[in-house]
Amino acid sequence: MPDAHTTTIDSPTTSKRTLSLTALRRLTQALMLAIIGQWSFYGIFRCPFVVPYISCQNCPVITCHGRIFTVFWGFWLLLPVSVLLFGRAFCGWACPGGFVNQILGKIAPIKLRAKNLLARYGQAGQYVGLLLALVAYFHLGQLRANIPLRTGGFFESVGLTFEHSGMLWLVRTFIVIGFLVLGLLIANAWCRFACPTGGILEALKGLALFRFHKTKSCNDCDACLRVCEMGTRPGEVNCTNCGDCLGACPANAIRFGRKRSA
Repeated sequence: MPDAHTTTIDSPTTSKRTLSLTALRRLTQALMLAIIGQWSFYGIFRCPFVVPYISCQNCPVITCHGRIFTVFWGFWLLLPVSVLLFGRAFCGWACPGGFVNQILGKIAPIKLRAKNLLARYGQAGQYVGLLLALVAYFHLGQLRANIPLRTGGFFESVGLTFEHSGMLWLVRTFIVIGFLVLGLLIANAWCRFACPTGGILEALKGLALFRFHKTKSCNDCDACLRVCEMGTRPGEVNCTNCGDCLGACPANAIRFGRKRSA
């Protein structure tokens, strides 16, 4: 008998619903990339702070795309609300960086869609990234380790930014770029093993009211894991509530909604 606290998904229509859900997710990701995609690139290449977009009120560049988005659109208020409602769904549905990583992951030869040591313990890197961000912000005083240059075109400004940046800014930037490049070899390397935002969302997603999860019908066949872009199972580590796993489950053991405690 279906759990009263979950949404039942009928087996005959599961594949169609999964395709529709995936199409909707890709559309949402594309829209968010168009709306705030520049935000991610500014954060990597032009934000003068070691930890981007959490000290915009102290930045002299009031026309920065990221400043407008975070300060005036209230991103840092909306993100906690999304976590409480849908867990880490921001990573799977809205994050422009996550979308780019998933596209790169399509051509990556190593998917890590199986249980192994790297897939199991590599996710701890998210917490390392989060810890380093916290150290930079609280212990080092959130350094403005760069001159916030906004002259000329985007790529010219990026070149000047690298030319006048401090060593700490260069180290963090090349780490990020390195993980993006690694994503061409190991699918979603940044999102799975390094992203500090992903780390804090991962730590808090257990508070979410609604999520994809396995039911008692699960037979641990791992069919869901083998199709998941993040190499995980519903409700487990690195699950971003994307819903791509619905059509893969032969036991129809994946539900979306409130998971009732056993």
